[in-house]
Formats: sequence, C-alpha cells, structure tokens
Amino acid sequence: MSEEILANAPEEEEMSQEEINSLKKIRMDKLEELKAEGKNPFEITKFDVTSSCAEARADYEAVEAKCKAEAGDDEEKLKALLEENRITVSVAGRVMSRRLMGKASFFDLRDKSDKVQIYVRMNDVGKEEFDRFKKGDIGDIVGVTGYVFRTKMGEISIHAQAVTLLSKSLLPLPEKWHGLKDQDTRYRQRYTDLICNPEVKDTFIKRSQIISSIRRYLDAQGFMEVETPMLVSNAGGASARPFETHYNALDEDVKLRISLELYLKRLIVGGLERVYEIGRVFRNEGVDARHNPEFTLMELYQAYTDYYGMMELTENMFRHLAMEVCGTTSVTYGEHTIDLGKPFERMTMTDAVKKYAGVDFSTVKTTEEAKKLADERHIEYEDRHKRGDILNLFFEEFVEKHLIQPTFIMDHPVEISPLTKRKPENPDYVERFELFINTWEMCNAYSELNDPVDQRQRFIEQEELLKQGDDEANRIDEDFLRALEIGMPPTGGIGYGIDRLVMLLTNSPAIRDVLLFPTMKSID
Repeated sequence: MSEEILANAPEEEEMSQEEINSLKKIRMDKLEELKAEGKNPFEITKFDVTSSCAEARADYEAVEAKCKAEAGDDEEKLKALLEENRITVSVAGRVMSRRLMGKASFFDLRDKSDKVQIYVRMNDVGKEEFDRFKKGDIGDIVGVTGYVFRTKMGEISIHAQAVTLLSKSLLPLPEKWHGLKDQDTRYRQRYTDLICNPEVKDTFIKRSQIISSIRRYLDAQGFMEVETPMLVSNAGGASARPFETHYNALDEDVKLRISLELYLKRLIVGGLERVYEIGRVFRNEGVDARHNPEFTLMELYQAYTDYYGMMELTENMFRHLAMEVCGTTSVTYGEHTIDLGKPFERMTMTDAVKKYAGVDFSTVKTTEEAKKLADERHIEYEDRHKRGDILNLFFEEFVEKHLIQPTFIMDHPVEISPLTKRKPENPDYVERFELFINTWEMCNAYSELNDPVDQRQRFIEQEELLKQGDDEANRIDEDFLRALEIGMPPTGGIGYGIDRLVMLLTNSPAIRDVLLFPTMKSID
C-alpha cells in the first residue's frame, strides 16, 4: 500500500502496526535513495537560521505597513516598494502539510514560534532539487532560504529559493489524538504530542514562564536560591512514604527526599536569612489527576517573620504571577473564574468545619468525643488517631470541596503538624495555614518550630506512630535537632506545589498535562 493512500485514510481510523511498518519501509527506501545520491540528510551538521517563522511574518507586516503608508492608493508603487524592500530569510522546522501542484508546491513549516506557508517552484530551485523535494514526507525537518511575500489569498508566505532536507522522518505523524488509548500515548510520547498539538507546547512555555517569574519575584524580595541534597539518610519534613535505594560506595541505604524543609532550615540557622529552592521531590504514593510520585516543589524560609508574613507573601506572589503570565488576576479554570485580585479569605480549620459540617470542635475536648462524632458521620479513622486527626478528617470530608475561591485555612491541630510552632494562647493548635484554590491545597506554611526541646518530643511521638504502622511519620533527625540547639531565629516557611500552580494558570485538567514526562507504568 502506498504512503499517499495511507496518509489519506479517514482520521477516525487508527493505523495498524502493519500499516505503520509499511510506511516506514517506504521512507527507509527514500533515505537509501538519498544516500546513494550523496544527499544523506543525517550528514548535515548545521543550518544557519536567520529568523523564526513568527519573526519572518512580523518583519514582513512591519515593512508592508511602511510601504503602504508611502504608496497610498498607488498599487504599482506599493508593488515596487515591496520588491525594493524584499526581506530574505532562512527558516527551519518540520513539514506539517504538503500540497503538490505540478511545477509548484506549497507546504506548511512549523518551528518553535509558529507555522508559515512555504511556496516552492521548480524554476527557482531547479528540476533536480524540485523532484527530490516532491519525494519528501510530512514530518521531515527542512531548512528554507527565500523571500517573504503575501499570496493572492492574503497569506504571508516564504517564496523558497533553496530547500534543504536536514533530517528524514522515518515514522508518520498521527493524524489526530482521540480516546483513552491515544491520551495514554500522548503522555508516553510527549515529543509527538508537542509536534501535533500546539496548545500543549503553549502549556509548557507558560510553565517555564511561571517558574522564571517566581524566581524574579523572590530574588527582588531579597531571597537567595539554593540547592540541597536529593539523596538523604532521613527523608523528613512531610508526611509521605519515601523511595529507598542503596548507595554502593558507602554501603548505606538512602532515601529520595520527600521535602526540602529540614535542610533549608539548617541554612536559616547558618545565617542565610531568606532562602528558597525549586526542585524535584519524590513520594512513594499513587498516581491520579493531582498526584505524581515525582513532582516539583518550591519551599522558602524567611527569618524574623511568621505565618502571617507568609500569607502576605503568597497573596502578592500569586497576583504577580497571574498578571505576568495570564495578563489578569481573574483566572478561568474549568467552569470557575478564580479571583486572585481581591484579598484571600482567612478561616480557621475549626471554623471551617463548623461552617460546612455543622460540628464545633472547639467544644470537643477528648479523642473519645471526636471518634464518637466520626462514627455518627460515617468518617473512617484509625485506632491511633487522636482528636486533632479526627478534626482534619472532618475538614477533608466536608470542607475541601467548597473551597473554590482562594482561602487560607489556618490553625491546624498540633497532632498533624510536627514541625510547627504552637499557638501560645491555645497550644492544642499551631500557627499553620494551607491555601486552597479550586478545592486544591496549593501551599502549606508554618510559623516554624524553633524550640529544640519541643521538636525532639514531637519527633519521639512521630517515631511512636511509625511503630504503630504509620509509614508516613517522621523519624528523629539528630543533626537537625543539633542545628536547632545551635539556635534558629523565629522563621516563617512555606511550600508550594509548582505543578498544581501551573495547572491552575494554564487551565489544565490533570497533573500529567503539565509534566513533560509524567510517571507511567512500563509497557512490557
């Protein structure tokens, strides 16, 4: 079966592996023919690109506008001026479509910036090169040198004077993506997804802009970017199960970090008063629309402030990002419009549960009372759970789903906050907040616990939970405790899930849509 016939097959039908193999053989034969002619494209080492597709179009529009202003209504003068001010460019990219018409042809070329139409005529490139060009395929990477013009149909195009095959595509591009199977393939073969779906490329360009904007914002606030270890002996700083591996050179078991917290706090102890890190962390957990076992986390720590300082920083930074990346503080996500411009709502966890579940935990004094309430509301819990754990379970069940607009949930129970400073007036709770937007936890912040005696006791309690089967509990970190004993100033700290932030600002439905190469189960 010829490639032309296969290429024109209905889009709804997926090509079989047999058909794909047939197309590959056709293209391999073309490659061998090129090699025999001394035209092996893979021997070409460079092509001097002078303009992107978008730049070529913009430059022509600017020249055209200037010529029109000078020519007025004189069409002949305009034609002469455009000829006199002709723009010659060299562009390179991938062939995305072809229209062969005898001694002249059109094809669409796409580079990282945009797509532009190329006009190729035999009289300009020569019969031999034109015949060779006609044997090309969609997906080939070519370089084109020519001048920019506007066709009779009004489309800005490049009139080719030379076309160079830079890389031969040996497999056909998919016509379209559809169904769950193709969605899975998109994630596994992101390179093809980026070629076929320009909006996907836009998402990842915006992701890069978001991270760059965060860095500029924090740098302007006097923060210093640092790097801390990924392989650690004690993976602490969060409630999560770590990945474990073995370090052969030291004959030691080590873990991949689950958080950035404990090393960054050591730097606060060392006198680096404002630090942040953007990096990968790893949690041995499931995969769903909002979770991937490796993801990008940013944590920052600032000496001499508290969790209220972190709230102010967060509000200002989110507005800054929305304006820089989206051009507005009203962000559309799905069916909701998220207003990042107005002050974020602030609510204690106790008040939130009272509002949405009708249960006032300020009157619940014992674990037994809390468990009785959980039984009445059919909330599942474990024997080891205490009053504070039950309060958090009520919050997860009854409150989170209502938190669409930006809301700071404050003052968590101490049982679920082993690294946070207690509230002096109510030591059963801590100075902590989580920001929720679109029902998602977007960040988690504390007035950091800097009392080494209290911290040791909480680590001991975490070790006891570990013995009771909680494999997400923290272990005692003696070196971190030593750092606290040296002395850490009052400090505010916060961690942001970068991937969820990108999801929000790009209106992406799943975390896999904002990870270039998400975790996937291996195919046998």
